[in-house]
Amino acid sequence: MRKTRGYPREVLLAAIGDLVLDITIAPHGDLRTNDDTPASIRVGGGGQAANFCAWVAALGERSRLVTRIGDDDAGRRLEAELESGGVEVHAVRAAEPTGAIAVLIGPGGERTMATQRGASVGLRRDDLRPEWFVGVDLIHVPAYSLFREPLATAARTAIEMVRLGRGRVSVDLSSVAGLVDYGPARMMSELARIKPDILFATAAEADAMPVALDSLAPVTAVKLGAAGCIVCGRRIASPAADVVDPTGAGDAFAAAFGIAILSGEGPQRAGEHAVRVAAAAVAKVGARPA
Repeated sequence: MRKTRGYPREVLLAAIGDLVLDITIAPHGDLRTNDDTPASIRVGGGGQAANFCAWVAALGERSRLVTRIGDDDAGRRLEAELESGGVEVHAVRAAEPTGAIAVLIGPGGERTMATQRGASVGLRRDDLRPEWFVGVDLIHVPAYSLFREPLATAARTAIEMVRLGRGRVSVDLSSVAGLVDYGPARMMSELARIKPDILFATAAEADAMPVALDSLAPVTAVKLGAAGCIVCGRRIASPAADVVDPTGAGDAFAAAFGIAILSGEGPQRAGEHAVRVAAAAVAKVGARPA
């Protein structure tokens, strides 16, 4: 359900990257080896770029996803699910299967993920259409979209097209494992090339980088989970929340933060708004708005 908008001007936020199937498993107690364990299991849409767009739409703003999915039932269902939530989806069809992520939720809310990215990483520069980026106020680029080619080149091209229209760019560092595999110094060089206006990271992702985040973007937001966030060096506390599933909370945070910045709020106010949205996001199972 779309929320009432709290800002005077409607903005358009886009993202480029994964739209995948999320299989979230929250066991009711310790897992039993070679035996059954009761659990809450949810199957739905996932992918950092797609989750970001879903949260933007739920918060009352226009959102647009550029992605690549399999020409299969899973891809068609995921596309329809996003569109029913108010997201404009531009999906390139592929022979490879739509990707999937299995998320195992631990007793303390910690997550273990197994990922098959599938068709999404095959998005090419030539697949993009200039009209998909017309009017975009901000494009959100998960680092997942920069880790592998040809998707990385497509993401850079999308950034260039948004910049031509005077839009802004946000980047999320996405994954410690992904950063280590890609190379933190290499990512530092990539960010110097992209020049994001906003840079998001978890504390662990920030620690993996060879330099302070504040040297990589004019606005930085380090997500601290239940402890809140650090925005441009200033800590912001999070409201208390009953953590059921933290999957997608970072994407909710980024969506709320980006909307606030585009609507004229300063970074600190944007951070305060974002931690409230993220606190609500962790109180349910799944990466998307209810």
